[in-house]
Amino acid sequence: MQVSLFFTESPTNPFLRCVDIPLVSEICHRKGALVCIDGTFATPLNQKALALGADLILHSATKFIAGHNDVLGGCISGPTKLVSEVRKLHHILGGTLNPNAAYLIIRGMKTLHLRVQQQNSTALRMAKILEEHPKVKRVYYPGLPSHPEHHIAKQQMTGFGGVVSFEVDGDLMTTIQFVDALKIPYIAPSFGGCESIVDQPAIMSYWDLSQPEREKYGIKDNLVRFSFGAEDFDDLKADILQALETM
Repeated sequence: MQVSLFFTESPTNPFLRCVDIPLVSEICHRKGALVCIDGTFATPLNQKALALGADLILHSATKFIAGHNDVLGGCISGPTKLVSEVRKLHHILGGTLNPNAAYLIIRGMKTLHLRVQQQNSTALRMAKILEEHPKVKRVYYPGLPSHPEHHIAKQQMTGFGGVVSFEVDGDLMTTIQFVDALKIPYIAPSFGGCESIVDQPAIMSYWDLSQPEREKYGIKDNLVRFSFGAEDFDDLKADILQALETM
């Protein structure tokens, strides 16, 4: 089979698995295939996929880049030759970004480095706390040594991102109880903004799949994805801990 393009997220959603971008790029290039990485969870600050060997990099600008949960947009970066081909199709298919959305993304980029630094720090500190909590069964975060690709993340990321996924010690309804008890984050299927956002994938992102279908993808009823915003760390910590105590 002839493969022309290898496409993946890194880190992935929602388990934040990390692809060895230099290794994948080397293998694909030997076979004549291009490599495109969706780096939305990493942000352009924490991971520079083009420098690691990828040919194209995608970002949902809706998330960390704009950073205020108020715009829809995306971007693709790479060599002029490749991006020009994408742009030709863009002219044909449409999907033009409106001027106000462009303004909001430019505005958000001015504080990207400040927000990401805060989100990296908060997420790593909370991931360590959650991993030791008796009411949390498992934590998924590339900054933790327990993460299966922690060694890869350390090599190709300068920060581990603002999203932490974890499984609480309970069933579907217990997890709903935990999410509802949180006071600071919004409940929504997005991430990367100034405001913290919590998502229960089983009844939100994967609501249209049956339980056996969800489990095939590893999506358990007790899985929570938490996107840390720019709020004070101690406030977020206190809120999460009090919500866990309601279980």
